[in-house]
Amino acid sequence: MTHDLTPLGDPIGPVVPGWTPRPRPPRTAMEGRFCRVVPLDAIVHARDLFEAQARDRDGRMWTWMPAGPFGDFAEYLAWAEAAEKSEDPLFFAVIDRATGKPVGTASFLRIDPANGAIEVGWIAWSPLLQRTPAATEAMALMMARVFDELGYRRYEWKCNDLNAASKRAAERLGFTFEGLFRQAAVVKGRNRDTAWYSILDGEWPRAKAAFAAWLAPENFGADGTQKRGLAEIRASL
Repeated sequence: MTHDLTPLGDPIGPVVPGWTPRPRPPRTAMEGRFCRVVPLDAIVHARDLFEAQARDRDGRMWTWMPAGPFGDFAEYLAWAEAAEKSEDPLFFAVIDRATGKPVGTASFLRIDPANGAIEVGWIAWSPLLQRTPAATEAMALMMARVFDELGYRRYEWKCNDLNAASKRAAERLGFTFEGLFRQAAVVKGRNRDTAWYSILDGEWPRAKAAFAAWLAPENFGADGTQKRGLAEIRASL
């Protein structure tokens, strides 16, 4: 005698209609009003990036990063040359449209086309980019590539659980906290408990609308100060 142990409803999750593996992110530019996000080119970008990031005199922007701070330009150039060749992480430079110069880097990583999942990371914003509209726009452009252009299902943000600023940034940008992976890594000789965040394709339209409203010219005063915060706008949608 056999017993039917199948529970009511679908026991193995909902069907994903017509699913096929997604393309890998291309090495092409993403264009915004405040910035351009372009494939990292060590020869073109490294000197300006090094000088912009050197404005962080105490090297605090590198505290939670696997690399840095860099003692001199030769050391940074060697990192940038290796980063340029990398396929995963896939590195980009953020170009400030006002100056035409690179002011930060970010990457797509843990790229999983079969399952439509991808992470954003290696976010190294120089003081020239931190807390600017371009910084938010760069993140919106990368999300738009993942969801609108490539059709991924899941976009991830991970950070050291002690990195309060990164966790606040994830929440501001619309990511949802999913949990803590304890003793997930050893970074620069120290334990890292990793906080996991994500945004899903079904959540993207609301996040996209919030980015558009926040980045709109009418949301900024004559002095460049925002009128409404991103989280406030998203909550109102």
